[in-house]
Amino acid sequence: MKLSNEQLKAIYHGVLWYQETEEGYLQAFQYTKEQNEYFEKVSDFWFERCTASTAKTLEFTTTAASCSFEYKLIWTGSEDSVELWVDNHAVDIRYIKDIKKEGNLSFELPESPEAKQVTIYLPADATMVLRNFEINGEYEVVTKKEKVLWMGDSITQGYGPLRSAHTYVSVANRLLNYEVLNQGIGGYVYDKNVLMQMYDYKPDKIIISMGTNQFGTESMEGIEEYYKLLKELYGDTPVLCILPIWRGDVPDGLPTLMKFCSNLKKIAEQYKNVTIVDGFQLVPHLPEYFIDNLHPNCLGSEVYGRNLVLEIEKAGF
Repeated sequence: MKLSNEQLKAIYHGVLWYQETEEGYLQAFQYTKEQNEYFEKVSDFWFERCTASTAKTLEFTTTAASCSFEYKLIWTGSEDSVELWVDNHAVDIRYIKDIKKEGNLSFELPESPEAKQVTIYLPADATMVLRNFEINGEYEVVTKKEKVLWMGDSITQGYGPLRSAHTYVSVANRLLNYEVLNQGIGGYVYDKNVLMQMYDYKPDKIIISMGTNQFGTESMEGIEEYYKLLKELYGDTPVLCILPIWRGDVPDGLPTLMKFCSNLKKIAEQYKNVTIVDGFQLVPHLPEYFIDNLHPNCLGSEVYGRNLVLEIEKAGF
C-alpha cells in the first residue's frame, strides 16, 4: 500500500504546516512562514536550523512486516539518525553519515499476530523531506494526548546525543505521549520577536527550556518582555519553565549561570500559570553525561528526559 502525501500527513507528528516540493516530496515545518522569514533576516545559523526535522515522527500501529519511504536530505547540521522503534524498543538505526543524500529507506518490522506500535524518528539536526511511503499491510493512526508547544535551544532541538530517538524531548515523550511541536533551535535565546500567532494552532501546554545561550547578559529586560508577550498570546495556558541545566564548559562562569537562573526564576514565578523546574537537578554534573560539557549525550539525554517526566508528574503539570 502506497500512501499519498495527504495520507502521510495523518501519521506525521510534530508538524505545524506542510509544503510539497516540485519533486513531490512532503516537507514539514514547525514554524510559520513569518517566523521563518524573521530567522532568515536576523541569523543564518538560526535560519538553517528553523526548518530541521527536529526528530519529528511517523507513528502508527500495524501487523505489517515492512515499510519504506523515499527521502531527500536538503540540509545537514550534525550527523544523527533515522530510527525505527517498535513498542518503545529500538529496532533499527540508520546514521546520516551512512546513507546517501537521496534514496529509499526500507525497514523490516518484527513479526507479530497483534498490532505493533511503530515510531520512525526523523533526524533532529538535519532537514529530511519524504514521499512515497509504503507499507505491506493495513495500519491505524495513533492517538496522542495534549498538544504541547516545546520551545528551546540546541538541546531541545536535539543536538548532543547524535541519536534522534535519544533527544531529551524524544525520551520524555515516549512516556508522556504529547503531540509535541518542537520549536527548539540551535543557539536560540529568549527572543520575543518569534512569539506571534501561529495560524490556528492553540497548544494545551507550553514548555520552555532556554537561557544557557544568554546567561552572561546583564539585563533581564528581554526575558521579562518575552513572558509578558507569552501571556498576551496564550493567556492562562499552563507553562513549564525549565531553568538552564548545568554546564561544565564554563566552570569559572557557574556563579554567573546560577545567578541568571535565580533571576529567571523570579521573572517566571510572577505568573500563576507558570511551573518552574530546576534544570540543575535534571542531569548529573559530570562530563560522562555530556558530549562537550554543554550538550547532554545519549546517557545525559536519557537521564534528563526521565527526570523531567518525574518533575512534570510531581508538579501535576
